[in-house]
Amino acid sequence: MSFLSNLEKPAETDYLNCIRCGLCLSVCPTYREYLTETASPRGRVALARKGLDGQLELSPNLTEQMYSCFGCMACNDICPVGIHPGDLALSMRHVQEQIEPSGWKHALFGGLIPRPQRMEAATWPLRLYQRLGLRKLFYALGLRKLLPEQLRDLEAQLPSIPQRPLRRVLPEVTAAKGEKRHQVGFFLGCAQSLLFAEESSASTRVLARNGCEVTTPEDVVCCGMPARGYGQMDQVREQARHNIAVYERYDLEVIITDCATCGSTLKEYGEILADDPEWAARAEAFSAKVRDISEYLATIPLEKPTGRVEARVTYHDPCHLRRAQHVWEEPRSLMKLIDGLEFVEMPEADWCCGSAGSQLITHYETSTKVLDR
Repeated sequence: MSFLSNLEKPAETDYLNCIRCGLCLSVCPTYREYLTETASPRGRVALARKGLDGQLELSPNLTEQMYSCFGCMACNDICPVGIHPGDLALSMRHVQEQIEPSGWKHALFGGLIPRPQRMEAATWPLRLYQRLGLRKLFYALGLRKLLPEQLRDLEAQLPSIPQRPLRRVLPEVTAAKGEKRHQVGFFLGCAQSLLFAEESSASTRVLARNGCEVTTPEDVVCCGMPARGYGQMDQVREQARHNIAVYERYDLEVIITDCATCGSTLKEYGEILADDPEWAARAEAFSAKVRDISEYLATIPLEKPTGRVEARVTYHDPCHLRRAQHVWEEPRSLMKLIDGLEFVEMPEADWCCGSAGSQLITHYETSTKVLDR
């Protein structure tokens, strides 16, 4: 039995074209840790081929190999015949969901993540944990050491959570400082609003300082990448349509984001909705406007930062920025504008950090090994 009709584009022919040269093994973070064929892009392509052709049962074991892919896209860049094994792994997750739908995934990616108010409620306990001083007390009493190792690591990485989600604080329109030269939109992602508000607030200030009137709609929803990572493509398309319709209300030159994952997904809306006659052209027009903030700032006359920072710094390339969006020079160029800053290129700056969305939770051991590298 063939399941090719369930396969998402552009992965529908990837499984046929692999020449099994093995170049992808040299750049795959999961293969480098386990040195097993099934943990490699080549192995996943072979498993997908046998599963789709009916030679192998689409079992939980086969599906797990697709979920073990970190989606770093390094294999895409090195493949001599242009195969995208990461896209194929994502597509296989969608195939599995079509065959055996998962109720909890539908509830999570349909009922929680694309609903900002529910996401804010879900993170409220973390906000209380920090704002009431419970975190400091937790550390002072030495209770952290009682947690399992994975929870200790996750707790240590918890950023300072803002008192209020940024989407409730940022005005819909941030006026340009001085002469208005550009009309831009800003896409505020879930994590940026709930966890990294200080960074995204600074992004809008930098844009405004450089002559941009910044429109930040409050009613956007999740970009869709979490749902895509778990095979919920119908949900991804629904979220894409919603976000496109939101930004169509405004006359904007570009749509800017400071989240690499959001940016890579927004730029793929045209591809995601390519088979939808009503939305294909609208999605393509939307995606053509999307820019990472560093990518955009590199194209306009930029006011040099006035402050001075005496520090020696390096930079790690997010996979979704360097691999998916091919943006890597711009962030470095921006840092070099800061007086006093000494930039030092780190070895393997483009090697996957290991977090890979939820992989830090679902594949903790592998994730930490990749990070430790």
